[in-house]
Amino acid sequence: MSEVQNDQIRNNVRQNYKEIALRVVSSDNCCAPPSCCTTIDNQNISIEEISKKMGYTAEELKNIPDGANMGLGCGNPQAIADLKEGETVLDLGSGGGFDCFLASPKVGSKGKVIGVDMTPEMITKARNNAEKNQFSNVEFRLGEIENLPVADSSVDVIISNCVINLSPNKRRVFTEAYRVLKEGGRLAISDVVMTTDLPEELQDDIQLYSGCISGASTIDNLTELMKLAGFKNISITPKDESKELIKVWAPEHNVEEYVVSAIITAVK
Repeated sequence: MSEVQNDQIRNNVRQNYKEIALRVVSSDNCCAPPSCCTTIDNQNISIEEISKKMGYTAEELKNIPDGANMGLGCGNPQAIADLKEGETVLDLGSGGGFDCFLASPKVGSKGKVIGVDMTPEMITKARNNAEKNQFSNVEFRLGEIENLPVADSSVDVIISNCVINLSPNKRRVFTEAYRVLKEGGRLAISDVVMTTDLPEELQDDIQLYSGCISGASTIDNLTELMKLAGFKNISITPKDESKELIKVWAPEHNVEEYVVSAIITAVK
């Protein structure tokens, strides 16, 4: 894929998430694509319900700043990150700051949480929430996950929620992740993986790319990319139960037949 094509994909993804960021969203309402006002069993599903289906607990959702949770994602990286007090955490594609705000109390005042996102409107939303709610150990940086605005060997844990699939250069993402992690640092990622080849018409659908479908990679491909970056102890575990959530992203295409959420972990 050429750099021009890569930029076209990034621009489309950025525009899509700009529109999401600019919407006024509360936990009681439907959110923006890929899960906007979707229905399960003919019932509108709220952001809180979507988040619970991803694996977030009611306790986690209770104290999140208003508007930070937009129901975006495909899992809960917090559940596998095993965050400790004093650690530095980096969230790839931090959006409105949802996972960053959850990580904040876990690492404490001696720790630090950095969110990186390429959409200015998301960064503004997240920064406003951090300031308004006095999250003093959280900061948000505008940038691409393929070119992280983060120093070498400065991060203990990298988390991410259904974002790496959106990158047209995943090898670069893992290379950058490896660069910024400390020795012994770890990945704790929720993302979608491809379980079987997508039909050609779905592969070429730019909107499905922004909707976390067309950009998904196979487990073998992701494993190889992570190995090339230098990671060890790589584990990618599909979650078949996630199909219930995924099937409402684009029901007309039966996307749950092609992609599934997975837990991805590795160590530098």
